[in-house]
This record gives sequence, C-alpha cells and structure tokens, in this order.
Amino acid sequence: MRNEKHYGSAGAGYFEYASCNGAWPNPKYPPLSEYMMPQDAEVALAKSAAPQNISDQATIRVLTTSGYQVVHQGDNGFVCMVMRGFTGAPTFAPAQLRMFINYDSKTRAPICFDPNAVKTVLPYYDLRTKLGLEGKTPDQIAEAVKAAYDHGKIPKRAGVSFAYMWSADQILGPSGHWHPHMMVFAPNYENSMLGNNDLGSHLPAVSDDAGTPLAILVIPVDEKLFVKAHHE
Repeated sequence: MRNEKHYGSAGAGYFEYASCNGAWPNPKYPPLSEYMMPQDAEVALAKSAAPQNISDQATIRVLTTSGYQVVHQGDNGFVCMVMRGFTGAPTFAPAQLRMFINYDSKTRAPICFDPNAVKTVLPYYDLRTKLGLEGKTPDQIAEAVKAAYDHGKIPKRAGVSFAYMWSADQILGPSGHWHPHMMVFAPNYENSMLGNNDLGSHLPAVSDDAGTPLAILVIPVDEKLFVKAHHE
C-alpha cells in the first residue's frame, strides 16, 4: 500500500466549513456516550441507507462500546449500519477531511454494503472502529491499517464493490447532509481516471484515499431517491 500523499479535492462542504470557521476540531475524542444512539433509532437509521427491498432483508449492525454488533441477521448478504467519524473517515487523504471527520462525534453515516463489500471492505471498517474506540490518532490509525493490509490481516481488494448511502437523515461531518450516493470501492483509482470531476459537481469522483487500494469513488444519484428513517 502506498504511503500518504496529497490527492485531489474532497467534498466541497467540508472545506467550506473549514475556510469559514478557520478552526480545527479539538484533536481529542469526545466522550464515547456522544457516539451512541438508542438501538431502535440506530436500526431505523441503518436501514435508511438503502432501498427497502434491500434493507428489509439485510443484516443490521449497531455500535456498542466494544464495536459493531449484529442485532438482526438478514438473508440477502447485505449489511447495513451507521458509520461514525472514526469508522468512515479517510485513512490517508484528503488530510483536512480526515482530521475533521475522525474526531467528529456528530457524524452519522448510514451505509449498506453489498455482499462483496461485506467480505472485502467491512473488515477494514471494523478495524478502523476498533482503533477509534481505543483512542488512536488519525496517523496511528493509518499506520495500523497499512500494516494490517500489507500483512494480510484485512482482505486485499482486487476488484470493485459497492455500498448504498441513500439516507435522507445522514450527517456527514460538519457539512451535514450530502446527496444520496453510491459508494464504489475502487482500488487504486485516481480522480483523473474519471476526468477530474469535482466532488461538488454531482458527477462521479474519487473522494477518499485516491491512488491506494482503499480508494473510494462516489456516484451521486437523484435526490428523489433519498430514504427517510422510519422507526418501527
């Protein structure tokens, strides 16, 4: 895995927040209680990540003080959960986005992984969560992830896989809501391979960790496809 370097642009909303406020978050994790949710609310939010025909049959996981735990076992191979900042922040770049999101206790990022991503990507997010709960810094998380990947402790990514992020109730860092979108886990992709589209342009773009095996490509979809969380 390549070491950190400077990659393309991240979500415009995050950088608008940074430039307007001129401040970085306190580089320290808030109390763990700020990351927790009532279980029924978290289940509803997790299920809002994907269309009902997928989420109703998916495995649902919720965050506990020891990591994510399954509260409903599905039968279609998908897994839905709500990522927190330390779970879903970029591992290497963009550096500004990594710093903001890693420590942000308000981030609630509902996501539903397809069966291939469950096998090849979810273990990476579980590792990031473990390291975040242990209070590791972004640099320490990056070092641990790189070592785990290089030594085969988390799966290698040989091809693309997908996840839904269609929740109308997502909170993606200080900028809050973003467009419903598909996450494409596209190893070693650079934004130039897609035409250097800006992430704020509603076109496909590489958002996180460009040029590494952890690269993420986002494809915005129509706002009409937003899914609201419904408590049962």
